[in-house]
Amino acid sequence: MNNSTTLHIARFLLLVVVQITVLNQINFLGFLNPYLYIIFILLAPININRSLFLVVSFLLGLIIDMSGDSGGIHAAACVTIAYIRPVILRSSFGLSYEFQTVKLGNVSFGERLVYVTLMVLIHHLILFSLEIFNFSHILLIAKKTLFSSVFTLVVTMLVLVLFRRRDS
Repeated sequence: MNNSTTLHIARFLLLVVVQITVLNQINFLGFLNPYLYIIFILLAPININRSLFLVVSFLLGLIIDMSGDSGGIHAAACVTIAYIRPVILRSSFGLSYEFQTVKLGNVSFGERLVYVTLMVLIHHLILFSLEIFNFSHILLIAKKTLFSSVFTLVVTMLVLVLFRRRDS
């Protein structure tokens, strides 16, 4: 196992533990909860085996679901953003993605913000649509998606800035 693989396994485990033990206990204003565990999906290598990535993303969501008894909504949201990640990467980074030279630490803040925002919004829209599962409550879905996305986005960007690797 090389250092990169060890780093990804450690990141997976750390994010799961922090999400379950700390972040799932936060319920700010009754509905705001940061979902920091999606950083694992955001920071996965560009050239990762796609099938393996989808399976690991499913397992990530499933572990979060099992800890919170949420019936698979996190797993569905994780698999969805893992599946559409190449499209979001292409639209956020353009030619850098096409030539597989994208490293999240080396791109401009604006490009990084666009990428993270799109992934977080899609994840949260799917998550809360499945949680509420009633389109007569579309405003509640929109409210939870918007406010939790902003909260998650701020925390995620802070973590990415504070813990970014200098050599990446």
